[in-house]
Amino acid sequence: MKPTVERKPDWLKVRFQAGPNFARIDRYHRSGGLHSVCRSAACPNQGECWSRGVATFMILGDRCTRDCAFCNVATGSPLPPDPQEAERVARAVAELGLKHAVITSVTRDDLADGGAAVFAEMTAALRHLAPDCRVELLIPDLAGNHDALATIVAAPPDILGHNLETVPRLYPQARQGGDYRRSLHLLAEAQRTAPQLPTKSGLMLGLGESHDELLAVFADLRHAGCAMLTLGQYLAPSRQHHPVVRYLPPDEFAELRRAALALGFTHVEAGPLVRSSYHAERQFEESDHARP
Repeated sequence: MKPTVERKPDWLKVRFQAGPNFARIDRYHRSGGLHSVCRSAACPNQGECWSRGVATFMILGDRCTRDCAFCNVATGSPLPPDPQEAERVARAVAELGLKHAVITSVTRDDLADGGAAVFAEMTAALRHLAPDCRVELLIPDLAGNHDALATIVAAPPDILGHNLETVPRLYPQARQGGDYRRSLHLLAEAQRTAPQLPTKSGLMLGLGESHDELLAVFADLRHAGCAMLTLGQYLAPSRQHHPVVRYLPPDEFAELRRAALALGFTHVEAGPLVRSSYHAERQFEESDHARP
């Protein structure tokens, strides 16, 4: 593994935006005991997205049962699911007037269904309290439990996402506890049981993957029926995390986007600062009438 690249290029410099919407969403998080991947994962787009009135809510607590080398979310023994969480988050989405809510979670290997019942409950609460809001679920791998997946698919969300994160060769170093084929099969199973449900995945680049490895993953995702893809630059949260091997320039992201679209993805969001929920509402709108 190559050492971390010390100097970030100019294209990764972000001017933090914090308008009235940012303050409003921040207030909801603090007063309502809400968690967001925007903050927990140190997302570089937090200011922009919150200022646009878009947020990704993280449910099932803020402690993950896995310790992936790339992730900034804390690991440890999580608390039992909060029975009031679904209503609390759905009420916040309704009062904030969000039109597209992204709901994700920490990995909960301590729960028999991986938290699937909570995702389904969250979807039902959003349908009831914010009926005009689209629901996008970004789920963990559920330890490969297809019954748990069926619970989520039946909810149903408008988009179902699960991130592969990186190429299979790098899973042992970067995604301990994860399994590339298991994640891929999860997406394929979702498409098999609900072909009308668009699926989505995301990859972090710069962990040491090759161009050919990325193209192979794109092909695997299309074979699994995945409709949407996000590609962004990996940024190491600290020196203790997996190092950044390379910073990809914007034109290389553009080239990868073209390659992915040529394989049949209905929408590809690619760029150094792209994350899985970045421009999520636009991703849905641009791909909605071109599902595979």
